[in-house]
Amino acid sequence: MRNSPNIIVTGTPGVGKTTHCEALADRTGLRHLSVNQIVKEKGCHEGWDEQFLSWIVDEDKLLDAIEPDALAGGCIIDWHACDLFPESWIDLVVVLRADSATLYDRLAARKYPEEKLQENLDSEIMEVLLQEARDSYDAEMVVELASNSADEMESNVDRIVAWLAQWKKDNAEQEEEAGEGGGSGSGSGSKPADVTEAET
Repeated sequence: MRNSPNIIVTGTPGVGKTTHCEALADRTGLRHLSVNQIVKEKGCHEGWDEQFLSWIVDEDKLLDAIEPDALAGGCIIDWHACDLFPESWIDLVVVLRADSATLYDRLAARKYPEEKLQENLDSEIMEVLLQEARDSYDAEMVVELASNSADEMESNVDRIVAWLAQWKKDNAEQEEEAGEGGGSGSGSGSKPADVTEAET
């Protein structure tokens, strides 16, 4: 059983994934795993895509690179996709959302090529990554959070920190019950606490 949960923070490029992950890592001590950085540093790719200015990810190599950390627990996985990560590795999937105008401004500030910018806007409008998360994981594991402003980001981090505290409490109780009953806990711990319960 993991002593700390694994959390995916996903969403269209520009919604604030890295900002959230860095704040969460600072607040909780969990490890921030930037998939983009891992892909580049550990060669988990099949080359560079000149059209979209990004690495062509080798998913098998990526999973092999991340697996030791994921099995140990305590990771915040930061990437624009989530469906390749086994459900048994994951305890919470946070899908960040931003409105079209906010997202356009953020991507334009990054000087995204027009085709790449439009593709990401379309993906956000069509809720592609939200649906991917819902299709890939138990509904209780997936939470959708708005990420249009600094205030919303701060509120999101507070809610996830509260979820983490509840997860640890629930799992400590489960371990105690398992010890008393002679049973053993599951690899992913107890049923996920509800992030929405922390909303004010």
